[in-house]
Amino acid sequence: MRQRVITAVIALVLFLPIIFFDFGGISVQLLGALLAVVGVYELFRMKGLAIISFEGILSIIGALVLVLPNNPWFSYLPDTTDKLILFYFIVMLLLGVSVISKNMYTIDEAGFPVLVSLYVGVGLQNFVEARSTGLLLLLFGLFIVWATDIGAYMVGRKYGKRSLWPAISPNKTVEGAIGGILSALFIAIVFLIIYPGSLYFEYGSFIMLFWTIILSAVGQFGDLVESAIKRHYQVKDSGNILPGHGGVLDRFDSMLFVFPIMHLIGLF
Repeated sequence: MRQRVITAVIALVLFLPIIFFDFGGISVQLLGALLAVVGVYELFRMKGLAIISFEGILSIIGALVLVLPNNPWFSYLPDTTDKLILFYFIVMLLLGVSVISKNMYTIDEAGFPVLVSLYVGVGLQNFVEARSTGLLLLLFGLFIVWATDIGAYMVGRKYGKRSLWPAISPNKTVEGAIGGILSALFIAIVFLIIYPGSLYFEYGSFIMLFWTIILSAVGQFGDLVESAIKRHYQVKDSGNILPGHGGVLDRFDSMLFVFPIMHLIGLF
């Protein structure tokens, strides 16, 4: 526990100034890019694949294409160039290897680096876009995720009896999941009292509370998805870059689902 707390404090000291001040307007973009590279590496590591490989490098490039905005990172390209087409070019290269290798490298194998790029890249793309829309919006999403995690852990530890999804994550409980949602609602209420939804967001405060419930549930589902990936590959943590917490995906799994859904429902 002591190691977890020390790591969390150090991470927050480094993380919070970046998202608050966004130095030069690109520091959050660079943070998103760094997290994407580490996330791709962790998934390749779990599968037992080398990241320094043709597919590993292309998967990293694909994730970066998704995370980094056109301006300034791809401003050298024609104005009509769509990043989706640029990402599809990466897909074309991966599929092309099946031809060059005479099907020694198949479409099934090409599917893994493509899905990894999408999973990590789109999640962090929306994290970056949320900050470019506004600090309050990013903080709202982060507070929901953090409150859900803390509430689910505390309530589940003290009152948890019924397993939520034993085949995937035996330690998670129904009581903990409900506690996570209630914790997120409490934080959202405080947040919206200070920053009313009608003034600072696309929806009024009552609708924002409804979306808080949805986003809290989505975040917990994102956590379960990463648990399913780890169980499939029979690993305890996605990595060890954060002592006591595991890897980047262990800390950002909920956010990879929450921020895209925030975008989908029109919060940015």
